Amino acid sequence: MIPYGRQWISPEDIQAVVDVLRSDWLTQGPTVPRFEEEVAKHCGAGHAVAVNSATSALHVAALALGLGPGDILWTSPNTFVASANCALYCGAEVDFVDIDPTTYNLSVSALQQKLAEAKQNNRLPKIVVPVHFAGQSCDMQAIHALGQHYGFSIIEDASHAIGGHYQNAAIGSGLYSDLTIFSFHPVKIITSAEGGMILTNNAETADLLRRLRSHGITRDAAHMNEESHGPWYYQQIELGYNFRMTDLQAALGVSQLQHLSEFIEQRRQLAARYDRELAGLPLTTPWQAPHTASAWHLYVVRLHLSAIAKSRQQVFEALRSAGIGVQVHYIPVHLQPYYQRRGFAVGAFPEAERYYQEALSLPLFPALTADQHSYVIQQLRQILS
Repeated sequence: MIPYGRQWISPEDIQAVVDVLRSDWLTQGPTVPRFEEEVAKHCGAGHAVAVNSATSALHVAALALGLGPGDILWTSPNTFVASANCALYCGAEVDFVDIDPTTYNLSVSALQQKLAEAKQNNRLPKIVVPVHFAGQSCDMQAIHALGQHYGFSIIEDASHAIGGHYQNAAIGSGLYSDLTIFSFHPVKIITSAEGGMILTNNAETADLLRRLRSHGITRDAAHMNEESHGPWYYQQIELGYNFRMTDLQAALGVSQLQHLSEFIEQRRQLAARYDRELAGLPLTTPWQAPHTASAWHLYVVRLHLSAIAKSRQQVFEALRSAGIGVQVHYIPVHLQPYYQRRGFAVGAFPEAERYYQEALSLPLFPALTADQHSYVIQQLRQILS
């Protein structure tokens, strides 16, 4: 089976983990801050805080921006459920903004209209979470301008997008947001086996995030409410969590980061070949905004179902039967049973629902060979003919 995504682990990656296994540190030690520093430097951000998953990153990011009961977070329905769940973890409410029909990212025009209505109803969001779907940045300058006008904070869910660019700046630079989230799950651009990271340009926010990932505990006398009792002493300042990354994970992340540009270039070449060789088939290939450079986490096509006289499920199952592990990204979050029980209904976000009926993610990862790539294209042509 050719998967839709897969990690690429080199001998250097393995050696980096072995070196940590032979060291004095296995949990959070000196390799975690090294990974943080290198990611921050790569993105041009002031601070980076590593955690055990991007889901944890979203959770503590929302907490650090003060999200709580009585507040509302808005995000895209075209995402994994974690982008919405983070609001509920904080005791807040969640709502969605429909997607752009060309980029499949959060629609700026839909956001603008919804904000105007929310202001009239006194239901403005405290936080908006734009999701950089498939690795392409949302229009962050426009979203930031709306944030300035309506007073909401912004968390970029860039779980798909490390290595991508927006207006010639690295995604993660924080030029148009308060916080940026990366994921290092094995199918993402680089991996730490599992892990996430939060980037910010605010030093106080970074300090708070570090406490929240580690039980709310500090040993920094500047943050304690009384004089220290000795070198063993610590205080719990907030209600935090055990969301720390290990040095084992960080070592793999540091090693993988050295290959980020190479991985991105390979993904771009694979995507460009798909663009060329799928032209003329009854499907829509991904559109890229001119001010973005995608990290190409996913290559998603939209099937012209009326033209091929087959359902998306029939195409999906035919490709799976041919040994091609296609996938669907994503089932709109508001259609999940849990969110249906919270009052969301079919038809609430029609653009995301139309997209979902037609979407299919094709294999895209650096280790995809030319022969495998050719086979995927050949099989897709045959099934759609």
